[in-house]
Amino acid sequence: MRSTVTGTAPGTTRGRALGALALLAATTLLAATTLLVGCSSAGTAGTEADGAGGDGPVKVGLVYSRSGPLAAYGKQYEEGFKAGLAYATHGTNKAGGHRIEVTEQDDAGDPAKAVAAAKTLIGKGYKILAGTTDSGVALQMAPLAAQNKVLYINGDAATDALTGINDYTFRSGRQSYQDILAVSAQLGDAKGKKVTVLAQNSAFGQANVAAVKDVLGRKGATVGSVLAPPSATDLTPFARQVKAGEPDLVFVAWAGATAPALWTALNQQGVLDAAKVVTGMAGTASYPVFGAGAAKVSFLAHYFPGAGGGNPVEKAMLDGITESGGTPDLFSPDGFTAAQMIVRAVESGSATDTAAMVDALEGWTFDGPKGRQQIRAEDHALLQPMFTARLKGSGADAEPELIDTVPMASVAPPVRKTAG
Repeated sequence: MRSTVTGTAPGTTRGRALGALALLAATTLLAATTLLVGCSSAGTAGTEADGAGGDGPVKVGLVYSRSGPLAAYGKQYEEGFKAGLAYATHGTNKAGGHRIEVTEQDDAGDPAKAVAAAKTLIGKGYKILAGTTDSGVALQMAPLAAQNKVLYINGDAATDALTGINDYTFRSGRQSYQDILAVSAQLGDAKGKKVTVLAQNSAFGQANVAAVKDVLGRKGATVGSVLAPPSATDLTPFARQVKAGEPDLVFVAWAGATAPALWTALNQQGVLDAAKVVTGMAGTASYPVFGAGAAKVSFLAHYFPGAGGGNPVEKAMLDGITESGGTPDLFSPDGFTAAQMIVRAVESGSATDTAAMVDALEGWTFDGPKGRQQIRAEDHALLQPMFTARLKGSGADAEPELIDTVPMASVAPPVRKTAG
């Protein structure tokens, strides 16, 4: 580890690290705290690839949104991470004979705060960073990890730009391209169809536009977009613009507390009746947003409780979160999987040698809460199944129902070899 932490300070451009639709609530700013998680080795402990490290702790920095507009998702990630760490270590609070020491830092969705926190942790000798709820934050964290040769496991941030960005960056959640491939399955024959992407003008929104153009455009669809400023609160003009374009399919990629206003506008302006509307199924708090229009919307789903079919890993995650007083939700698997990856990196790689950690993760196939998953060696994309669903009922009674599971091979993004 270098004694000097490198990396330039980022700007304040904010991306959104969500599945297509998000309804979130900002929470009170919390001071960053340190959490000691005593976890044990899962199965047979691996050996130290570099023969160093002794029996000292493995320090992990969890940098994510504990406050700010994406705090609800940060909470889901953190709860999943704790359950995943307990599961992966069989409750012994150690990996490869080393105690796992986790320090939480709140980035509030601000790239500058995230990088400052990461630099402090790296300067203290941390070799593993995880978390990140916001795409704009993740795009600043990844170069910092490469410059300082630390393992970085991104959380909920969905921007495709992270895949293959460097040798040290991995992801524990899905990416936008996987969302769009799931959408493709709902559109059917795309040739000659007109598709409009309705999104915010953010890193997340732009990534979705690019992915839709790449996926559906290649299949013969004409793809356009309507982008709203993230700060916009009156969304009726954007709904009218979408309807005026007379699309065959509208793909909505939205993040933030304005989601209720958006769906109200789309319903009032007749967009939900004029075209097939597809969006991502966000957390349980978002279900009432659709109101009477819920039945008119088709959903792709990264995850919702029960989507994994009750496989043993999903059951362990659901039980672990619930027993700790949490609530399983959309991004619970991202935290759970991140913990699985960290334990794998230490047990089968090293507690101190980042290159050995990377080698241990590349090509790893394992069972996660969503089902069978694989870390693609060439670019560190996390191949995983996706789901299609519908909402039954309305308001507080709305509940998701699984329509289909899309195999991970069917939603694998194009290979982007790591840039080093």
